Amino acid sequence: MKPKSTLFRAAEHAASYLDGLSTHPVGATTTADDLRQRLALALPETGTDPARVIDDLVEQTRGGHLGSAGGRFFAWVIGGALPSALAADWLTSTWDNNAALYACGPAAAVVEEVAGSWVKQLLGLPMNASFAFTTGCQMAHVTCLAAARHSILRDVGWDVEADGLQGAPSIRVIASEHCHGSIERAVRFLGLGKNSIVALATGADARVRPDTLEASLVKGEPTLVVLDAADLNVGAIDPFDELIPIAKAHGAWVHIDGAFGLWARASKHAPRLAGVELADSWATDAHKWLNTPKDNGIAIIRDSSAHRAAMSVSAAYLSSLGGVRDQIDWTPDWTRRARGFAIYAAIRELGRDGIADLVERCCRFAEELANGFASIPGVELVAAPTLNQALVRFIHPDPCANVNEQDGWNDKIIDALNREGTAFFSGSRWTGLRVMRISVVNWQTTSDDVVKRLEAAKRVIETERGNAIVPRPA
Repeated sequence: MKPKSTLFRAAEHAASYLDGLSTHPVGATTTADDLRQRLALALPETGTDPARVIDDLVEQTRGGHLGSAGGRFFAWVIGGALPSALAADWLTSTWDNNAALYACGPAAAVVEEVAGSWVKQLLGLPMNASFAFTTGCQMAHVTCLAAARHSILRDVGWDVEADGLQGAPSIRVIASEHCHGSIERAVRFLGLGKNSIVALATGADARVRPDTLEASLVKGEPTLVVLDAADLNVGAIDPFDELIPIAKAHGAWVHIDGAFGLWARASKHAPRLAGVELADSWATDAHKWLNTPKDNGIAIIRDSSAHRAAMSVSAAYLSSLGGVRDQIDWTPDWTRRARGFAIYAAIRELGRDGIADLVERCCRFAEELANGFASIPGVELVAAPTLNQALVRFIHPDPCANVNEQDGWNDKIIDALNREGTAFFSGSRWTGLRVMRISVVNWQTTSDDVVKRLEAAKRVIETERGNAIVPRPA
């Protein structure tokens, strides 16, 4: 076997795929049954040449990849991969160190130290806070909330790491009615139970109101407050400078869900997140707006002692060296990928100015897309972008259509737009109605992408409305 020739072959396939991102259909063009038919071979009894395996894998999965790595993907908040970050990720697999201990990968440990410091500087968060690079925001939430659980229960005299949760005081989790599902999962994973969550009604702007938060708090009661740095539908950012002091006055731990919106701190939009630095923990993703390959989440925690107590482990065969950082003390993983290389590379490639430009560019394109859709007959702007997220709704040609028919029409148009192939969007539900989300986070999106996607959308919508059968009044 010649690993070098196989890697070169894989690089050729990768380059070909990347070259086609701007022209190939963005949505998948095959079905699950087709993919199973191609991939579900009998268990091999003998080996195959590695280059042949790679060639076959490319052919067997052709048409089954979503073009989310490219600049024409506007559905979920999924970023692409900057060239240096993608290349660094390839090298991470090549070096293949277990980035759990400094002893297992000295370079991986040190690059995480540096990259973590850079991230805190970019986001304007406390430099003495601890951090962890995780699989994504889901596990960043778990990491942050595990530290919160430790601290909250420690303050009432309970050692959760030693004694578990049986008999422990209960913790209330207060969050927006629009909080992401990953918060509920994190709460369940940590044994707090989804019934511990108190959902706060928000105002018309989808933000938590100070008076609503204050009314939900009881001083001295173990409490965790979760606030949003941009919700996934309309990009709503809670008023941190008002809410966090209220929560702190009641002794609550404040956690920020900033999966993508926290990166606005690195741009001219930073004032919109004023006060976010007052929180106790923050979770975000590098694989969204920083555009590193997946998977790459980030947890940042003010109380490093609570963080370490919740995560660290001791075993006779683990040797810890003085003066170095063992990542196993800060993350939920034992064996783990060296995610710091991609983050380090991405920040070096863009620099502070480049990251600001990326964020601001995406916000501008989201506004152009939203306004462009709103100018098309039969399209209603439901939520104008305040950051990089917007919502539009497609109005049924029949003015007498009921809610179910209206929702069905909305999904029909989204499906038609995606089948057209030059862009990809996703549906959502807002204020009880089906809508289409617009999300822009990819470094490759251009003004030309926006203009051409709107032209294509106008044609699709006009065609669908022209083909619609609308009953005539009797």
